[in-house]
Amino acid sequence: MKRVLFLCTGNSCRSQMAQAVLNKIGQGRFEAVSAGSKPAGFVHPRALSLLQELGHPVDGLRSKSLEEFRAQDFDLVITVCDRAKEACPVWPGAQMIHWSFPDPAEAVGTDAERRAAFRDVYDQIYRRLTAFIASPQDR
Repeated sequence: MKRVLFLCTGNSCRSQMAQAVLNKIGQGRFEAVSAGSKPAGFVHPRALSLLQELGHPVDGLRSKSLEEFRAQDFDLVITVCDRAKEACPVWPGAQMIHWSFPDPAEAVGTDAERRAAFRDVYDQIYRRLTAFIASPQDR
């Protein structure tokens, strides 16, 4: 089983969604966790709501510092925002990948427009991870 660490700055939206998605669609092949370079201290309520709505378990999701995982080994470390890529430490033995997704927490507009921003980023993450686990190098 491959261990994957998703990193973003706050560990409140994108990395949490990526963790939940990969743990569901890659069950048995991947174990995903997430962390932030500057953790927000909470998982964004819209991210939690969307994940629950789409059938992802959210028990145990919390905003964590990358320091919690320093002593652990990972096969892959995937940064999901540009700021996390810049602050990402070297993880010996891990393949480093960068995927840039917009921060849905920065969306403005009506409540429906902000919810749509979260769904759009979720869909981008889902598509990327679906393609990723289907690629030959990750079987």
